[in-house]
Amino acid sequence: MAADLLKLSATLGVTFEHVERLEEALTHRSYLNENPSWPLPNNERLEYLGDAVLELAVTEELYRRFPDDQEGRLTSLRAALVNYQMLATIARELSLDRYLYLSRGEARDTGKAREVILANAIEAVIGAVYLDQGYEAAKRLVETRVLTRIDEVVTKGLERDPKSMLQEHIQEERKLTPTYRVLKEEGPDHQRQFVVGVYFGDELIAEGSGTSKQEAEVRAAQAALRAIDRNARHA
Repeated sequence: MAADLLKLSATLGVTFEHVERLEEALTHRSYLNENPSWPLPNNERLEYLGDAVLELAVTEELYRRFPDDQEGRLTSLRAALVNYQMLATIARELSLDRYLYLSRGEARDTGKAREVILANAIEAVIGAVYLDQGYEAAKRLVETRVLTRIDEVVTKGLERDPKSMLQEHIQEERKLTPTYRVLKEEGPDHQRQFVVGVYFGDELIAEGSGTSKQEAEVRAAQAALRAIDRNARHA
């Protein structure tokens, strides 16, 4: 194992059986454009896997730690823990940017694009640990690097109301205010179900359902925030 990867493995607390999995997790697709003979694929498949492992580990802990909280708040807490800004911060604490395989152009970028690359890389690393060492090892990494942020999220109110978060984000990005429209109502009065869409102008962005219009609006906002985060990562 190269000395630099050995140091990173020690920082992660993982001894890889197949170090090439860690190297793959650090390989951005831009690097392959300039180095077509590189023997490994880019990290996007590992990112996809790591995203699922991360979400499960975080969901398990939130379910255990907050037994009296409803699904809506748990979802907001999870979103605050796994959004790309938080993950990029964690990646920097691990000095992951020093180990990334990037094109020369991407290596010079220090803006939002680098944040997204770092967030995707930490998910890919989690995926690599899962493949190499199994779920429990990947969960330990999540526990030591991500779940330690729960108190910070709660104390700072980072899991704010999804509608307020969405409105703040879209007013900053697009200079408009999200609107909500009831798309469907069904069921008897005592078991009414609402489906609400959230719109940016005339564009339907996401939908949510609930037993009240307010609940459906919150879930639509949560879905929109997830979509925005996902799109930012793959822009």
